[in-house]
Amino acid sequence: MMDLFSSEKTVYNLPQAEVIHIPEFYSFDQASYIFNQLLKQTPWQQDNITLFGKTYRQPRLTALYAKDTSYSYSGITMNSHVFSPLLLKTKEEVEQITGCIFNSVLLNLYRDGNDSNGWHADNEKELGNNPTIASVSFGATRLFKFKHRTLKNESYKLELNHGSLLIMKGSMQEHWLHQIPKTKKDVSERINLTFRFIA
Repeated sequence: MMDLFSSEKTVYNLPQAEVIHIPEFYSFDQASYIFNQLLKQTPWQQDNITLFGKTYRQPRLTALYAKDTSYSYSGITMNSHVFSPLLLKTKEEVEQITGCIFNSVLLNLYRDGNDSNGWHADNEKELGNNPTIASVSFGATRLFKFKHRTLKNESYKLELNHGSLLIMKGSMQEHWLHQIPKTKKDVSERINLTFRFIA
């Protein structure tokens, strides 16, 4: 695992946000081990999501791990599973780098290029003001896009690869939106873990 202060990280000091990207937080072998374990062991679920009065099957599978809590977003309430030893270890490694304490992790499984996550912010009230969100990616590389809500020239994209860590800090969730868009490329499965503190 890489030191946050090594040269292999990129810090984006953006208007009203800070984004830190560490492409090789886990080695290829470490990332592959975690990916395979999570793919097999996770009780994946697919919820219905309601947008603008229409209900759809959510275009990805999810699972929530936390200590005695639930998490609600886009009309979905997820009840939590107990942290596995592997997820606890991963959480501790992410906490060491971020200097934050997390009590929950939302797992997303993108099965192929048709699975996606539309423009949104992680701004649910349970996350408090200016939450730090840490996202670890395993499996296929997917594009991560983020844009400022009002500053039209502030729009970026990053490739989130196998074993990478992305940290979103400051008032990013208040002022920015992000997404994982669909892709026509032939991509295999991707799992991402988003660590948060739920009040």
